[in-house]
Amino acid sequence: MITIGLTGSIGMGKSTVAAMFADEGVPVFDADAAVHRLQASDATVISAIEAAFPGATGAGGVDRAKLGPMVLGDAAAMVQLEAIVHPAVQAERAAFLAAHATAPLVVFDIPLLFETGGESRVDVVVVASAPDSVQRARVLARAGMTPDKLEAILARQLPDPEKTARADYVVPTGGSLDTTRDAVRRIIACLTARKTPLS
Repeated sequence: MITIGLTGSIGMGKSTVAAMFADEGVPVFDADAAVHRLQASDATVISAIEAAFPGATGAGGVDRAKLGPMVLGDAAAMVQLEAIVHPAVQAERAAFLAAHATAPLVVFDIPLLFETGGESRVDVVVVASAPDSVQRARVLARAGMTPDKLEAILARQLPDPEKTARADYVVPTGGSLDTTRDAVRRIIACLTARKTPLS
């Protein structure tokens, strides 16, 4: 099995690229989706977050609208939150690997791959990348997003030029979907070829 770490800054089209890998039959583990699921239904995670950040939870689990302002821009609070959530996410990752043990390729969709040292836990790194102007337009079009909130998010993320410089493959997402899909298919073909024994 070749493990692929897929990353990209906010608004870079990473989720679209992940969906394209899935469309090609490559199993995808979405770390953000795992976090959302845990914060909605895992009693241990929810209670730990409530203990650390009183008022951040409700009947539906963690209330992200309330939790966000408690941690955004506060490095110590973010470390505290990650210490609660990351072990549970790692357990989900292990279960995902066990479920797809025979797959030749798997993708781990991880927004903060480089920032958390996650590149050391995958075989190949793929970065989704688009021009800065495209990124900002996409993100600022989201409901509830403001320029200040965007800057706070970007401050936690490695700049795109550094990510692309450290990537094994870069998928362009600023143009057409066909161009992006072609790049994904080329990566799959290249990695699959690496696994094919010479005859």
